[in-house]
Amino acid sequence: MNIKHILVVGSGIMGSGIAYAGAVAGFQTTICDIQEESLNKAKSYIEGMLNKGVKKEKITVEQKDVAIKNLYYTTDLKLAAAKADFVIEAVPEVKSIKQQVFEQLDEYTDKDVILATNTSTMSPTEIGSYTKRPEKVIAMHFFNPVPLMRLVEIARGLETSDETAEVVKSVATEMGKETVLINEFPGFVTSRISSMVGNEAFNMLMEGVGTPEEIDKAIELGLNYPMGPFKLGDLVGLDTRLNNLEYLHSTLGERFRPSPLLVKYVKAGRLGRKTGRGVYDYDDH
Repeated sequence: MNIKHILVVGSGIMGSGIAYAGAVAGFQTTICDIQEESLNKAKSYIEGMLNKGVKKEKITVEQKDVAIKNLYYTTDLKLAAAKADFVIEAVPEVKSIKQQVFEQLDEYTDKDVILATNTSTMSPTEIGSYTKRPEKVIAMHFFNPVPLMRLVEIARGLETSDETAEVVKSVATEMGKETVLINEFPGFVTSRISSMVGNEAFNMLMEGVGTPEEIDKAIELGLNYPMGPFKLGDLVGLDTRLNNLEYLHSTLGERFRPSPLLVKYVKAGRLGRKTGRGVYDYDDH
């Protein structure tokens, strides 16, 4: 299957990063969102990352120029889907939103188009059931920040075909990513571990074990993590972390019960970098 035009649905930080990776790899890449303001933010983010890539000699000026030409921004999902030959969904981790998007994609795209979801915890089998092509639905889990993180975790659903898995691996490889191909289970590999570490960090903070700085430093230097759990949570979004934990708690049991302190932070609107305040304060919001 010759993939030329990728559609990314959702222009948040993950969708923007995936669109960046697709455009730099040479794919025609359309990024679609229901909000024009979100698309404008995505464009600024992607162009900023391209400029940073040139400055750090990660990409050439020519690659940057080609990537900008490859990028399209739209609020018209029906029109964008009709032109796509590969789709990556990157909308919030909310079942009702995923279902609506996949039902629309199933209607608007050609029947042979693969529909990948960037979910980090949700079931590609269930998401596939929202379509008439479950064999062409798969989880393609990128990591934040996408331009810097090397891994794509590919999780097959019950009905996912071997051909679909191979095409997805090929697309990820063309984007310059390493892949792991696993069978679906709630949380996959990385999200189960990351969610558990991040949740336990909140429990330790609640118990007064240490400050956020001390806990992050202990994890970074003692366990050789590149980023402590609070820094990572603020980057990903504490609301996203809570959504993931609530899903894992409902599917895998008590060991994933969200920390009461994490719930309190989200209720207070302290969601991380995107709101200017999470565990830490961000003056440059």
